[in-house]
Amino acid sequence: MALDIKICGLKTDGAMAAALAGGASHVGVIFFAKSPRYVEPAEAGRLREAARGNATAVAVTVDAGDAFLDEIIAQMQPDMLQLHGAETPDRVAEVKARYGVPVMKALSVSEAADLERVKPFIGIGDRFLFDAKPPKGSELPGGNGVAFDWHILAGLDGSVDYMLSGGLNAANIGDALRLADPPGIDISSGVESAPGVKDPALIEQFFRAVRTARNTRAA
Repeated sequence: MALDIKICGLKTDGAMAAALAGGASHVGVIFFAKSPRYVEPAEAGRLREAARGNATAVAVTVDAGDAFLDEIIAQMQPDMLQLHGAETPDRVAEVKARYGVPVMKALSVSEAADLERVKPFIGIGDRFLFDAKPPKGSELPGGNGVAFDWHILAGLDGSVDYMLSGGLNAANIGDALRLADPPGIDISSGVESAPGVKDPALIEQFFRAVRTARNTRAA
């Protein structure tokens, strides 16, 4: 089975180049001002050019209003929008209708019951991203380097297309793939040398760990 890999929170040409060289299927740019990974829409438009035709460029927003989304769409021309806030199913449908691009809805989970929250979005969201719930006091909905119990994904309806996120890194990706067998994975802080600072060497190391894990499972 093909595995989609999203490197999220990219801010520099070097990090973008490393993500694409490693074989990322998706590259994400963050539009949340409180995040150390925040990028202005015009800069995002310049940065994403390297991905055009090579990977799906994802604009990650958190409860963004129409005016800000208009600017992101115009400046970046993303291939996909990721809604990482408290957006309702109606809001997801509204965004899809307004912009005509696929939408990935992020949901925070920590226990099996949290997966029930995906049901109202089925048939509306094009894909889902399951992230760990942020630590108490964190202002960031994602990128906190926190993992959740991957075992709970075994009970998920197999028709739900999703990406696994939260606390992934080169050291644990083998366990994540073995336990959850997700159709896609998303990593941000796990390939950073400091908050918001992507390290091309860590990106390369992560892709190498993914290949090793997949080859081991296939053997």
